[in-house]
Amino acid sequence: MSALIRILRAAPLTTVQDLGRPKARAIGLSASGPMDRSAYAEASALLGQAGDTALEFTRAGLALTVDHGAISVAWAGGTFRVRHNTDALPWPGMAEIAAGDLLEIEPGPAGNYGYLRFDAEAGIDPVLGSRATHLTARIGGLDGRALKAGDTIAFSGEALPVIRHSSPARPEGPIRVVWSLHADLFSPTTRQRFVSSPLRISSRLDRMGVRLEDRAGVFAGSTILSLVSDAIVPGDIQILGDGTPIVLMRDHQTTGGYPRIATVISADLDRFAQLRPGSDVRFMPVTLDHAQAVSRSAQ
Repeated sequence: MSALIRILRAAPLTTVQDLGRPKARAIGLSASGPMDRSAYAEASALLGQAGDTALEFTRAGLALTVDHGAISVAWAGGTFRVRHNTDALPWPGMAEIAAGDLLEIEPGPAGNYGYLRFDAEAGIDPVLGSRATHLTARIGGLDGRALKAGDTIAFSGEALPVIRHSSPARPEGPIRVVWSLHADLFSPTTRQRFVSSPLRISSRLDRMGVRLEDRAGVFAGSTILSLVSDAIVPGDIQILGDGTPIVLMRDHQTTGGYPRIATVISADLDRFAQLRPGSDVRFMPVTLDHAQAVSRSAQ
């Protein structure tokens, strides 16, 4: 199928994403890609075949129309409301949309990120092997920026078959972490309070990182809060100079000079990304062997 879609409304930080640039860290660029990779995959599985390119939208949703052509589209991630013309459809789900049709994604009760996947590829030139938008570096997607009303995207490239599968239920409870490189710089008391005291998701979150509110003052007495910069990865939990914890996300800087007490395991990073501001979060340390076993079982 092929179609030209036009954006009518886009929530802040709505971007074009694919699986990103995992090899770009060697040149000082983070990988980008979906904030919730399992939801990105779930949407493609609903289609059976899909292009790599997705539209990642945030809490306020998205509205688009088809200027010409027809295309199948699927949606997943978070819990939003979706309407095709006048028909309310289930979430997650899929539909075929054609010239003149309106697809509206409206705010729902849970989650920060949702995804639209299409059964064709977007006519967007890759940058460093990916169409993913990196907002800080201003590359990929449409001129390296967030989508806005009036933008158009043509879809006509080849879609690849994907394996249909049922998405595994996400575990509830604490977010699992492994102790990080600098954990021993924090006292045993601080480490214990870090895993026993809830932190809160702040309103200061984006694709680079999520700041946490330390209402219990877990890090109030920490003194070693500046180091020589070294490599960092998604999920690292940095403690900033003022004691603020921040969880690094997909567009993180590639080096950092603040100590990292722990790292969110890859199997839980998607779940963490969907926690809304005001939510309390607890962290639970696990072994590296456990984290690797969970990651293998999810593949």
